[in-house]
Parts: sequence; structure tokens; C-alpha cells
Amino acid sequence: MDIVDELKAFVATARTGSFTAGAEQLGVSNRLTSKYVAELEARLGTRLLQRTTRKVGLTPAGEDLLARAPAVLDELDALLGSVSEGSRGLSGIIRVSAPVTFGEVYVAGMLARFAEAHPDLAFDLRLDDRYVDLAADGIDLAFRMGVSETMSLKTRKLGTFHNSLVAHPDYVKEHGAPRTPDDLSRHACIVDTNRRQPHRWTFRKNGEEVFAQVRGRFHVNSARAAIELAAAGMGVAYTPRFAISDLLETGRLVPLLENFEMDEGPIAAVYLEVRTLPRKIRTLIDFAAEDMHALP
Repeated sequence: MDIVDELKAFVATARTGSFTAGAEQLGVSNRLTSKYVAELEARLGTRLLQRTTRKVGLTPAGEDLLARAPAVLDELDALLGSVSEGSRGLSGIIRVSAPVTFGEVYVAGMLARFAEAHPDLAFDLRLDDRYVDLAADGIDLAFRMGVSETMSLKTRKLGTFHNSLVAHPDYVKEHGAPRTPDDLSRHACIVDTNRRQPHRWTFRKNGEEVFAQVRGRFHVNSARAAIELAAAGMGVAYTPRFAISDLLETGRLVPLLENFEMDEGPIAAVYLEVRTLPRKIRTLIDFAAEDMHALP
């Protein structure tokens, strides 16, 4: 049996806490994953996992192997990938994570543009507004918006996203347009609970920050949902500009408080710290950094 398959089965099982989850991550059967781990234990002459009815845990030997095996596998993948890619171009699968709205509006299209130049690559795009565990979920690269507090990941800033304050023209006609952030206390504000401070919207003027405490009938955990509600005339939305450019062009939404600067934040690529980042991942990051110049 190939020791590489055995190590991959062990790492996936140890990281996810079960043979079933490890098998799903590897795309093989539960029985085969268990068999690989058992054969690795027999090869090493020691038990690596403590089996229980609910999950598996690590023995001291397993903890030691888990601390070393991922780096070995990464180095091997990078070595084989560089030889293969050098003769055939980029190949294999790239597992990508991104926030839902950003993934739908931008990342999917960016990957399609990248894929045109690399026909032997396959992609697994997983959209989730929570910060996924890259190691446990087998993610090669994640796109994140805002400041990340995860110190164990490598980060490369790709660009900046900007926010806009918008509403439907009929809403503005009926309720009037706010002239200052303080006026928002008298408006129906659509609150995106994915924001770090959902009820506190930030504006700047002449270098000074101005904060507005907002409230409204609608609380949603999706920027796309907030935009759709605003476009339906349900209130005012504070939302990423990249997600509304088409609605601004068609007039379904109009910008408000244009004499104020809106909040902004970084867009970054994050990945696990490894000795050698696979060339296909490096190439995708470089492409995204260049492609993102066109983001509104």
C-alpha cells in the first residue's frame, strides 16, 4: 500500500475527528480511509488514533505525526506538481472558499476567467460567510473581506472593497434623502448582521469619522438580501459597492450621502503556511490580484 495514501488518510481523519469526515474530504470510502490508517499503524508499529463511538482522538504518537506529516505531504505535492506542471501546465483541483455575496458576484467569474487559460485545472468553490477552518475543510485558498484575526494563516492583500449607502428612488421620494449620517436614525435601515458592528455605520468627512446608530424592520445575514430589500423600496442599505454596480446603472438604486466617504476594508487571499506554496495556488493568487483592479 502507498504510504502517501496512508498519511493522507491519517491527516484527514485526525483533522476532521472522524473517518467519515476524513473520507468525504479525500473523496474515498469510509472503509478505505479506515483501512489506510490501520495499515499505517501496522507499518509504524504504534497506535495513532484513539477510536470511540462518536469520534477519534490522537495518541501521543499521533500528535507527533500530525505535527510533521502535513508539511511532508505539502512538500511532496509541490515537488510532483512542479515537475508535472512544468511539462503539462497547471493541473489538479483547487479548493476555494469565499463569502457568499462576494463569491457569487466576483469570485465565480474570476475563477472562470482564470480557468480559460488553464484547461487542466478543476475548482471546488465553497461559499460561506463564516471563517472556515482551512485545514479541517481541506481548503487550498480562501478569499476574505475585512481584517482577519487569524494569526496562523498567511495573508496577501489583493485589493480594497468600498461601501455605498443606497435606496430605491421611490423610497427617497416618499421619505426624503438623508443629508447627514444623523438623519439615518429617522430612516428604515436594512441591517446586515454579517457586519462586525451591524447597527453602527461608519462615514468620514474631512478626515473625521462619523458614526450612525441605525435600526430597522429588516435584519438579514446576507449583503445580497439587504440589496434586494433596498431595491424593493424597503429602506436604506449600507452595502459593498461591487455588489450594486448594475443596480446603480439601471436606476433601481440611487446613492445617498455622496458628500461623505463610506467605510472600506481589505480583500485578502489567505492560505495555510507551508514551506512551498503549490505553483497553481501562487498563480491563482497573482491572477486574482491583477484581476481585482477592475473591482468597483
